[in-house]
Amino acid sequence: MNSASRVDEERWDRNRARQAFARFAELRVHPEHDTGRNNQGDTEFEQLRNDLVVAHLNLVRYLAVKFANRGEALDDLIQVGTVGLLKAIDRFDLERGVEFTTYATPTIVGEIKRYFRDKGWAVKVPRRLQELNLAVNRAIEKLTVKLGHSPTVAELASALGATEEDILEAQELGQAYNLLSLDTELNAEGDKKSQTLADYVGQEDPALALLEDRANLERAFTVLSGRERVILYLRFYESVSQTEIAKRLNVSQMHVSRLQQKALEKLRNVLQEK
Repeated sequence: MNSASRVDEERWDRNRARQAFARFAELRVHPEHDTGRNNQGDTEFEQLRNDLVVAHLNLVRYLAVKFANRGEALDDLIQVGTVGLLKAIDRFDLERGVEFTTYATPTIVGEIKRYFRDKGWAVKVPRRLQELNLAVNRAIEKLTVKLGHSPTVAELASALGATEEDILEAQELGQAYNLLSLDTELNAEGDKKSQTLADYVGQEDPALALLEDRANLERAFTVLSGRERVILYLRFYESVSQTEIAKRLNVSQMHVSRLQQKALEKLRNVLQEK
């Protein structure tokens, strides 16, 4: 087929589509004109609608493929895009003077994006906060370039016309978009054995077990003098020897030893009372 023939065929297809839309619009406005039925009992209006859907499914597939690498099956995206196609067909007006594909593309893409927004959130989040979260992410990128630093919450709120509380809530709820599976591997570089998130579920946190002891110890430290606190900090947190502490405080090593013993005795008495 030469180029002229292809152009003629393309024009014929456009003309055919325009004729179908013209008839579809007529039946939509004047349903009493719909008198034809096929063997399955479908009205002419319904048949035209189905034909227009089939004729433009390639457009849906073309647009759906652009989103196919985001973790959703292509067939599901085509099905969602077809919903957008149906909406576009029902709303299309030939008098607008635009091609149907031009008119339908934003509607189909919008339906697919809405699907990702609704399905992607692992926890049900209000649409307002979903949209604000997306706006915040876009604003962070733009403001980082414009300001030369990561924008503060106040700067984001000012740029988006929202309150700082709304910005913080949207960012926090953004963590609900995708939850990690218990089978997610958490291997670090150099790890020989594969570990998953489930391996850490239900295990005791050593730091948490010592949390109460640490809190009690901090309260007990209030009974110590300033010099006693310094000696215990250097001795047990910094692992400094008594001789070195004595040099720093300009006292004898024996005096440091007595102060350390006295301080430990105070702590012991306070902790025994709790």
